[in-house]
Amino acid sequence: MKQYRIHKDDVVMVLAGKDKGKVGKILRIIRKNDRVVVERVNMGVRHVKPNPRLSQPGGRVEKEMPLHVSNLALVCPACTKPTRIGFRYLEEAGTDGKTVRKRVRFCKKCKEILAGGGKKQ
Repeated sequence: MKQYRIHKDDVVMVLAGKDKGKVGKILRIIRKNDRVVVERVNMGVRHVKPNPRLSQPGGRVEKEMPLHVSNLALVCPACTKPTRIGFRYLEEAGTDGKTVRKRVRFCKKCKEILAGGGKKQ
């Protein structure tokens, strides 16, 4: 399984394309195509048929379309700038008294540790 430096619910900025400079939250990651759906960014129109069983009207529906993951940069909550992400290992005390190495993400601009993390090693 592919592993990305950005995760669901991260705030990202679009670096390229028609929505360059827009900021939004990641709603969904499509790992098969290396694409990400960002809230209120890259809006497209879908023509939908009416569904009488679900009482849904037909017509034109605006929805978010996927962007390639390379066109996004994470916005650091501490310095509020788009940044690259690095990984660091922190030593923590485990429940059984052993030390556990925990992988965390950090902002390469301000060196602040980002919430949401990695895997325990």
